[in-house]
Amino acid sequence: MNEWLWIPSIFLTMGLLIFSYYLFGKTGLLMWIAIATIIANIQVTQTVDIFGFVFTLGNVVYGSCYLATDILNEKYGKQVARKGVYMGFFSLITTTVLMQFSLLYTPLSDKAALETSDSLHLLFGLLPWIAVGSLAAYLVSQLFDVFIYSKIRQKTGERKLWLRTTGSTVLSQLLDTLTFCAIAFHDMPFSIWWQIFITTYLAKFVVAWFATPFMYLAKRIHPTKQSTDAAA
Repeated sequence: MNEWLWIPSIFLTMGLLIFSYYLFGKTGLLMWIAIATIIANIQVTQTVDIFGFVFTLGNVVYGSCYLATDILNEKYGKQVARKGVYMGFFSLITTTVLMQFSLLYTPLSDKAALETSDSLHLLFGLLPWIAVGSLAAYLVSQLFDVFIYSKIRQKTGERKLWLRTTGSTVLSQLLDTLTFCAIAFHDMPFSIWWQIFITTYLAKFVVAWFATPFMYLAKRIHPTKQSTDAAA
């Protein structure tokens, strides 16, 4: 069943990103990065079996952040792309701090409130280590992606859009996966850790290739007149 959900989730996620860009232009991409960063770091708490391998969820949504920054880099320049990276970084810090603070409250003593509280603790009680790993991995790899993308574009100009999109992403995702797994899953048995590392990077590698056609689509898109780009 999971195998039948994963590929469609890539098209759904990338499609929504492109739709956000079409509706809101540059602002839509910046907004997407902030939203996707939060969602990915909630999804990553769940591990699933796909094709007989252990995967963490969140790879698809997280991979869309790289596409968003690449679009920003391509159409608005590396300074705007860096702004998107910092917005995603800030959104994750804010989510972590506010959710950890909310867990300090004592819930009502009725069954429904206690079950809700237990669910929040189960989900967001895991967040600190994951957030630390994600913050470090996100900031290092995303800034590296912006840097590499710009360097490749200097060499290729307007040609070989696929090379700078896919090439910068697969290199950055390798750095991201290594950093994240080393921190977030530091206490796991190595056999499980290694499998998660390999499958996570493989998943991100596949997502990067699937995202490339959406980059070509974004290149051709002219955001709607309601987009805030006109005022930017």
